[in-house]
Amino acid sequence: MSSAAPPRPASFSAPGRLRGTVAVPGDKSISHRALMLGALAVGETVIEGLLEGEDVIATARAMRAMGATVERDAAGAWHVHGVGVGGLLQPQTALDMGNSGTSTRLLMGVVASHPITATFTGDASLSRRPMARVIEPLGRMGAEFFATPGGDGGDRLPLMLRGLCPAVPIEYRLPVASAQVKSAVLLAGLNTPGITRVIEPVATRDHSERMLRGFGADLTVETAGDGARIISLRGEADLQARHIVVPGDPSSAAFPVVAALLVPGSDVTVTNVGINPTRAGLFDVLRMMGADIALLNEREVGGEPVADLRVRHSALRGIEVPPEIAPSMIDEFPILFVAAALAEGRTVTRGLDELRVKESDRLAVMARGLARCGARVSEAADGLVIEGSGGAALAGDETRPTVAAELDHRIAMSFAVAGLASRDGVRIDDMAPVATSFPGFTAMMTALGAVAA
Repeated sequence: MSSAAPPRPASFSAPGRLRGTVAVPGDKSISHRALMLGALAVGETVIEGLLEGEDVIATARAMRAMGATVERDAAGAWHVHGVGVGGLLQPQTALDMGNSGTSTRLLMGVVASHPITATFTGDASLSRRPMARVIEPLGRMGAEFFATPGGDGGDRLPLMLRGLCPAVPIEYRLPVASAQVKSAVLLAGLNTPGITRVIEPVATRDHSERMLRGFGADLTVETAGDGARIISLRGEADLQARHIVVPGDPSSAAFPVVAALLVPGSDVTVTNVGINPTRAGLFDVLRMMGADIALLNEREVGGEPVADLRVRHSALRGIEVPPEIAPSMIDEFPILFVAAALAEGRTVTRGLDELRVKESDRLAVMARGLARCGARVSEAADGLVIEGSGGAALAGDETRPTVAAELDHRIAMSFAVAGLASRDGVRIDDMAPVATSFPGFTAMMTALGAVAA
């Protein structure tokens, strides 16, 4: 979503209960990785259920620019004809990542160990996000990064990356929990001789490890005495094409789930949701708060655990969210803050420094927006403390308050859900960013009974 696109304001409210069965788009994290590994494999990878949001399309566009054939058939399946590890070509133009931090950081890892040079650009929001966390380990492997005209000379886009082949294998201990940094180093390790090793003190989403193994990479995971995960990858890999079925994105499912919990009388089922334990922290926290969320038809799809979620309106109670659960729900905290605003009692969150460097400063933006909606919120350096309404509808100082999404798709969708749990609805200044991850969000919510205008 270009920052120059005209804003699309919208108001959300719920005149009655939410009812129905819906599906959410394919998992964004898995979609990115399927395209990248398909492009690095030998043969044709077929991907069903790929998320067709703008972030994932940016990844597809970049893989085409580096030599892979990436096509969508009439039935909606995507076909990727890979070039093999080490076979990427020099892109002829800059790689435009749009708003996608995941595309940028993971593709920097891919390029880092190839003998090519690529310039990464992005929209205004992405260009404010720091890249130092991947520049540091990839620099150790031999990649070089240069500021380009229009950049700030630091670690922000636009940046030019010159890969090194052969790159240098490293052992890297993550200073902060980050699946993107872990994945970037492992992807760089694919075309690096020897063993590349990543040590993560706190487990993060493990889609990269699962999918790398699925494509045939020699990857092992061990647990150290202190509980840290040690992921080792043997380089100069020979990846083989696969058939991938992408489960529904739990980050997208979070919005209808919380909406159903908050709107009295609601009963909603969300089908085919990925429940990988490294991603399902929100559902665990909501259950701690008293949520009625039932897992139905549990199964495994493409190596990932999947279930249908049946969610019914519940009286939530405030809790102190364990900081160690944050990596498994880092993208879901904005919608959790909305749930906390309707709970009985106080909800305390800590250890969320990462939220300040997402598409927006999500702690500050959520605190301001919830206050406009009538919630009682205090902001700390690394979290929010929210005094819930005890289930009473949010009531701001003005009829249908307007909140600023700050070009952040998850902020926009979170306040849309807040509108359903408010007295007069909530107006979001711009819903256009939602196209990056959930193009059908508004249509899905109205199908359940919400009103969007």
